Amino acid sequence: MSANVFIDIQIASDSSSLPSEEDFQLWAEAAVGTHRDEAEISLRIVDTEEGAELNQQWRQKQGPTNVLSFPSDLPAELELPLLGDLVVCAPVVEREAGEQKKSLQAHWAHMIVHGTLHLLGYDHIDDNEAEEMEALETNVVKSLGFPDPYAETV
Repeated sequence: MSANVFIDIQIASDSSSLPSEEDFQLWAEAAVGTHRDEAEISLRIVDTEEGAELNQQWRQKQGPTNVLSFPSDLPAELELPLLGDLVVCAPVVEREAGEQKKSLQAHWAHMIVHGTLHLLGYDHIDDNEAEEMEALETNVVKSLGFPDPYAETV
């Protein structure tokens, strides 16, 4: 059974190589998978300046990062499908894809899957959590027809 995912997409980037809304939808649905019947996600695609500001404000780290996840903090008894917000920095995703010798589409898919899994409560702070999250990411990304995002490229 696949999840019914509603994504509110905001484009605040000048990038000319963004995936389609349908791609974002497909990738988020694949990540939500069997975790929930329905989910709502706000996705904001940003450029370097906004990405750096948000990374500094929320993680106290300088410079932009690829994806920031902001899980909703709603009481469980409300039973609302809101998962939270994702912010993806397009220039960082584009640069990383080139550095890692991955297709841009595959790296975008990985970033949406990665961020969505964070919204679902997965993390990679310790080794066991990282192993579990990476295995799940790999399965989801491969189910979408992309290569293992953690495989070494030659």
